[in-house]
Amino acid sequence: MEKDINKNQGKNQANNKNQDGYLKIGGSGGFNFYWIYIILAITLFGIYFMSGNELSRKISYSDFQTMAKNGYFEKINLNKKQGLVSAPLNTAPIEESFSAIKSAYEKAKSEGKQYLVESIVPSADKFSEDIDSWRSEEDSKFNSEVSYESGSSNWELLINFGSPFIILLLFWFIFFRKMAGGPGGGIFSVGRSRAQVYEKDNRVNVNFADVAGLSEAKQEVQEIVEFLKNPQKYTHIGGKIPKGALLVGPPGTGKTLLAKAVAGEADVPFFSMSGSDFVEMFVGVGASRVRDLFRQAKEKAPCIIFIDEIDAVGRARGKAAMSGGNDERENTLNQLLTEMDGFGTNSGVIILAATNRAEILDKALLRAGRFDRQIHVDLPELNDRVEIFKVHLKPLKLAEDMDVTRLARQTPGFSGADIANVCNEAALIAARNGKEKIDMHDFNAAVDRIIGGLEKKSKVMTKEEKHSIAVHEAGHATISWNLQYASPLVKVTIVPRGRALGAAWYMPEERQITTKEQMLDELCSLLGGRAAEELFLGHISSGAANDLERVTKQVYAMVVYYGMSKRLPNICYYDSTGQEFGFTKPYSDETAKLIDEEINAIISEQYARAKKILIEYASGHNSLTNVLEEREVIFTEDVQNIFGPRKWASRSEELLDTDTAAVEDNGVENDNTSNNN
Repeated sequence: MEKDINKNQGKNQANNKNQDGYLKIGGSGGFNFYWIYIILAITLFGIYFMSGNELSRKISYSDFQTMAKNGYFEKINLNKKQGLVSAPLNTAPIEESFSAIKSAYEKAKSEGKQYLVESIVPSADKFSEDIDSWRSEEDSKFNSEVSYESGSSNWELLINFGSPFIILLLFWFIFFRKMAGGPGGGIFSVGRSRAQVYEKDNRVNVNFADVAGLSEAKQEVQEIVEFLKNPQKYTHIGGKIPKGALLVGPPGTGKTLLAKAVAGEADVPFFSMSGSDFVEMFVGVGASRVRDLFRQAKEKAPCIIFIDEIDAVGRARGKAAMSGGNDERENTLNQLLTEMDGFGTNSGVIILAATNRAEILDKALLRAGRFDRQIHVDLPELNDRVEIFKVHLKPLKLAEDMDVTRLARQTPGFSGADIANVCNEAALIAARNGKEKIDMHDFNAAVDRIIGGLEKKSKVMTKEEKHSIAVHEAGHATISWNLQYASPLVKVTIVPRGRALGAAWYMPEERQITTKEQMLDELCSLLGGRAAEELFLGHISSGAANDLERVTKQVYAMVVYYGMSKRLPNICYYDSTGQEFGFTKPYSDETAKLIDEEINAIISEQYARAKKILIEYASGHNSLTNVLEEREVIFTEDVQNIFGPRKWASRSEELLDTDTAAVEDNGVENDNTSNNN
């Protein structure tokens, strides 16, 4: 019972501390000691400036004598130690000979201040004799009281000369006390780690059940949790617990979410820190923070350290060397390498890190013994996207006809963050339209909004421009429908979106490898817009800029990386290590010329092929153009009515249920915008 009482007292005392760690009197609404500093400062300022209600002017002793004889002073005070005589002016009229003093006196009087006249006396004895003579003269009006002082008191000297120094010392104390304390540690603790520590009292409310998909990656990180919970299971047969795991993958795939799930599942302290938190303008701060982080981790072992975006501090050393920040970053990396696998032991401390730029990390950081495992968190496949959609659709109010599998099929290449954005955008669109529930139409509009941008129906286009865009987009649709390996068409629109004047959506196959024939069919489909312009309009336009950019990049990759050209077969000039080749090309000028010739030959061949297909299906292209101009948006069913069913059924078409209510829901959108005019 006594132990419980002591614990409660300790908790109450901890709760009575404010954010800076100082004890507050009276609980949350108690007295703060900073009020003492404020009151003391106000008091000193008041004492120092209380004497500011007086104005003074020094004059010669002869002028002082004249003014005294004329009765301008009610009382006179002599400081014997300083030899200074001072007297406040009274209300007697002042002669014009003392006009400066008169104007200053009147100004001080209007401001409610007292005006003193001061003068240096020859001596105290001489001043006493002068007073007696002033009193004895017949025409003298002197009737002032005279007082004598031996000198200033110590209190007055303290006020006059010590107050500024006391005020400066007070502010210096408060300033440096604040800098040394506080949540951030202040300037004097800049070398301390800024990692957030999650323990039993402030656990993360995320677990593995909240991480949809990523089954392989989850299995890897689940093992890390098991290593810490039950290490004997692995060590009794001689195994060693891995020291670190690196999460690698594109942005938005859930690397940080996986780390949060580890923090939620593990019953051990979890240190979370960003790689940029180590980097600071002060020399040696990064290395100091690394040491402090591992010192805290060793004290609370077994535990987990998570470093997000480790490429901010783990970039390969020796590249783009410069003084200043780069040297500081390398020193921080050296300290991190030493802490992860130095002479000291880090038993029970496991390091997790995440990055989407693993190719630029230092090789010493990636070796076994530091990061024993590299967990690749790739873009989710179809089944993973289904699970991710289920997670993000839970808090939404959905219509009864929602098909999660269809949504997953419509979004190949989407990351988990993209899917979350689609769900949120669909909810916003439904609310904007005054709906109570979200239906497929809202999700289709959300995908369109995210991929192509907002519809710009107010953009003014001439009839000729609209016809040109329709011819261009119909060219893409005609060729993709009549090629075996081209992606199946989903939707074509000539309504401007974002920076595009028109767009076509396709359902690409989720392939693991791509053959040369598949690439050539895709190139031919991309060139269909430019070919249609030349054939049916007699001129070409800038609308094919995006198509030509994609074609050039794809053909360059075929020749230089994939070895798919006739004259340069089986050659790859790609550096997969990420080191690149510097400023020099890995091939000669003759080879560069040969590469250019091969690129031009492939593009010319596919362009001629596109024109041949368009000539063959000219009537169908013309009908498709007319429908586009009339309705502005067409779907798979419209193309099928014109050209008939496709001759080749792809895997994506089998997955896509074309005879459902896709048309009623304004079609199925895809993230693969094929053409942007």
